[in-house]
Amino acid sequence: MSKYWMFGDSAGIEFNGTNTPIVISSQANGRGSSVSIADTNGFLLFYATTNGDNYRTVPMNKFNDTLFNGVDITGRNLYNDLTIVPFPKHPNQFILFHVSVSPFNDTLYYSIIDMQCNNTQGCVIAKNIPFDIYRSGDCLTAIKHGNGRDWWLISKYSDVNTPMNNRFFVYLVDSNGIQLQSTQDFNDATDGDFQKIIIHPNGNKFMLINILGYMAEFNFDRCKGIISLSKSIYPEIPSPWCCRYFWEGAYSKSGDVFYASTTGINSQFSQGYLLQYNLLDSNPTLKVDTLDTFDTPIGTGAVRLAPDNKIYFSRAYESPNAWSYPYPDSMRNYINENLSVINEPDSLGAACDYQPFSFYLGGKRTYYGLPNNPNYELGPLVGSPCDTLSANSPPAPQRGEQKLYTTYIAGWEKLFINASGLKGKQLTATIYDGRGSLMFEVQSLKSNAGYFTLDVDCIGWSDGLYVVHLQTEKEVLSKKFVKE
Repeated sequence: MSKYWMFGDSAGIEFNGTNTPIVISSQANGRGSSVSIADTNGFLLFYATTNGDNYRTVPMNKFNDTLFNGVDITGRNLYNDLTIVPFPKHPNQFILFHVSVSPFNDTLYYSIIDMQCNNTQGCVIAKNIPFDIYRSGDCLTAIKHGNGRDWWLISKYSDVNTPMNNRFFVYLVDSNGIQLQSTQDFNDATDGDFQKIIIHPNGNKFMLINILGYMAEFNFDRCKGIISLSKSIYPEIPSPWCCRYFWEGAYSKSGDVFYASTTGINSQFSQGYLLQYNLLDSNPTLKVDTLDTFDTPIGTGAVRLAPDNKIYFSRAYESPNAWSYPYPDSMRNYINENLSVINEPDSLGAACDYQPFSFYLGGKRTYYGLPNNPNYELGPLVGSPCDTLSANSPPAPQRGEQKLYTTYIAGWEKLFINASGLKGKQLTATIYDGRGSLMFEVQSLKSNAGYFTLDVDCIGWSDGLYVVHLQTEKEVLSKKFVKE
């Protein structure tokens, strides 16, 4: 997770590894979408917010200066329309994803930022590059690939005139750029603007919620980018004015507890609620805990799991007598100058220690949104076919003197595989590329007194990192090789 949050009206938080995050200042200026990223040492690199008035995204460096060539980047007046991922195999470069130049120009864009440029103060080296055209929901999000290097970008379709599609778009982000990997329809929910994707902390599942009361948890294959429905919690309700108007959500650190901010329960659209769900319960809807109830002028907002493993809740101030965005300088109060905090999110009921309006922003103000940062610290999926980075991939269940050797001869485009000390006799040999795609498989092989040898033609294979697996009835061995 990025250790910096920059959001709202000049608000900022540095999560420094202590129990007391530090309040800092930013040049953020937006009621919704914001995103930030730090380097591997935890120091802020840059952040971006969307100005809802002029539909522009503004990227700023750690000095709160607009990045060189950073003007006129498109944006939209919603809340989860931005995200940042490192550009794989492009040191010091990052991809900023952003949505639409206006609510009526339905395009997904990306811009590339190089932080070595302009004397390490950063600049935008390519901007407003369209990569798909459709109206997208307010739920752009990213998950690290199981190989620990590349990324998945997930977006949702938005068109209330073609209901019950529940359509997902999954893009692969690798060193070559962005490619559409799959489009999946589940046909159980309406596709509209106000839907949110909340990623589980381990990246293997996510929650989808929308303003029609829909809540469902999906599995996500980090190797293949495939989505599958795990558990339907709430179906849609025909009218959003009667019941669960889900606005935002957050998992606890363990992923066993889920929190949702909502309005519209019991026919009272103006009322807001903060709800807690125990996902370990066979039916989480039967034991929903209402942590907070609020009404105008307290608006609902984002709930986010932070790097300190607490959950923060942002509420905008909705003046009954004046337009509240942007806030006039005089409009300051306990609502917009504080965040609410859930101190123990993995605990149920009162034990979660929910403290409303307890985190003071140092005179800065918040609106409806909090940063939409992916989990940058999520590692490779150790032991999976697509884990090409982890030194522990995959662990052998048997200890001993088993050895696996691979030798690649570039002139012949041939790989030689040798193994010794094998305890099993029946073998299967497989080879996967860095994306987790199966390149080679042969079964029903046999070892000879613990030894095994095989050569494989690699003609036509792309240059890159590959993983060889040997599996017997008693062990699994793995070895990497590079074709170049």
